[in-house]
Amino acid sequence: MQKIGFSIVILILFCNLFTLKAQTNQDILGQTGDRLNTITTAVPFLLIAPDARSGAMGEIGAATPPDINSMHWNPAKYIFMDGDYGVTISYTPWMRKLINDINLAYVSGYYKFDKNQAIAGSLRYFTLGEIQFVGMTPDENLGTFSPTEFSIDVAYNRIFGDNFSFAIALRYIYSNLSGGATVGTGHAETKPGQSVAGDVAIFYKHDFKINKRDSRIAFGMDISNLGARITYSELGYRAFLPTNLRIGPSFTYNIDDFNAITVAFDLNKLLVPTPPLYAFDSITEEYVIAEGMDPDRSVVNALFTSFWDAPGGFKEELREVIFSGGIEYDYSKQFFIRAGYFNEHKTKGNRKFATFGVGVRYNIFDLSFSYLVPFEQHHPLENVLRFTMTFDFFKPQNKPK
Repeated sequence: MQKIGFSIVILILFCNLFTLKAQTNQDILGQTGDRLNTITTAVPFLLIAPDARSGAMGEIGAATPPDINSMHWNPAKYIFMDGDYGVTISYTPWMRKLINDINLAYVSGYYKFDKNQAIAGSLRYFTLGEIQFVGMTPDENLGTFSPTEFSIDVAYNRIFGDNFSFAIALRYIYSNLSGGATVGTGHAETKPGQSVAGDVAIFYKHDFKINKRDSRIAFGMDISNLGARITYSELGYRAFLPTNLRIGPSFTYNIDDFNAITVAFDLNKLLVPTPPLYAFDSITEEYVIAEGMDPDRSVVNALFTSFWDAPGGFKEELREVIFSGGIEYDYSKQFFIRAGYFNEHKTKGNRKFATFGVGVRYNIFDLSFSYLVPFEQHHPLENVLRFTMTFDFFKPQNKPK
C-alpha cells in the first residue's frame, strides 16, 4: 500500500479543474516567449497509447497498416483487416520505477459483417493503485481508496468504394479519483466524473507498384473524445475531455516476397482551449485576460477556436502540434522489428523519447513488445516493458489456403 498525502490526491483530482485560476500565477502581459503553457484536460488516460505495436513506433497509428488496436488510433481501418474477427489484450505498467500497482489494461475486438462494414469495441481500465488518505498530520488516518478510471466504446466502420472508409464511435467515460472525499475550506464533496464522447475517423489507401513490387500509400484522420465536459465536485466547474485531432500518412513497400517495410508519421493536436495569460488589474483588483481567449467556452466553440486561441499567436499554435514517426520491418508477416520517435515542444510538456519493439506472429496468434527511452525528462514508461497479445481469426469460407 502506498502512503500518499491527502494533498497530493486532491492535486491529482483538481489540477485540471482549476486551470483557469492557476494561470494567474503566470507572469503578465508580454511574457509569451518561451514560457511553459501546457494544456491540461480531464481523464488524460484516454490518450495513453494502449498497445505495444504502435507504442514501439513512436505512438503512431493514424494510417499504419490496420490491426485490432485500431480502435484507439483510427477505427476506420478495421474494414481493411485481413481477418474477419479478432480480439487483443494489452497490459502497460505505469510509473513502475516509483510504484508497482499503477497500470493500464486494454481489451479490443472487431467483427466484419462482410466486405463493406465492420464493428469494433474496446475496454480501457486504468488503476492508480491503493492510496491512504491522511489529514493535517501523517498520524491522522482517513482510510484508503483505490482510484480507477475506465472507458467503454463501440465503433461502426463502413467502406465507400474500394479505398476509402469512414467510422464513428461512441464512448462512455467513468473516472473515480477520490471516492467521495470532502475537500477544501468549503468542505466540497467530490464525486466520480462521468461523460459520453464520440470519435469520427476516415482512412484512405492506394495500392500501386514500384519496380513491379507491391506498394501502398495511406492517409488517416481521427477526431477522438469529442464530448461533454466533466466535473468531479459540487463546485460546478466542468473540465474538457482530451479531444484530439490525429492525422498522418504511411508508406509500405514490399522489398521482395518476404521482406516489407512501413514508414508512417502522425501529427496530434488537442482541440481544447489553450490557457490564456492573465494580468492584475489595479482598478478592479482582479486578474483579467491579457492575451489569449477566455477558456470557459462550449465544446463546439473550442473545437474550432483551439486553432487560434493561444496567447502566443500562430507560433504557439505550432508548438501545440506533437510530431511522431515510426518504422516497421516485416519479415514474411511473421517477425517484426519496430522503432519510432515522439516529440513534444518544451513549452507544451517536453516529452521527447525513442521507442523500440519486436513482434512475432504464428498462424492466428500475435505477440508484441515495446520499450521506451526518454531523452529530456523522466517518463512513466521509462524502463518498462509492455506487451500486447492478439488473436485474429478468419471465417471458414474466407480462410486463406
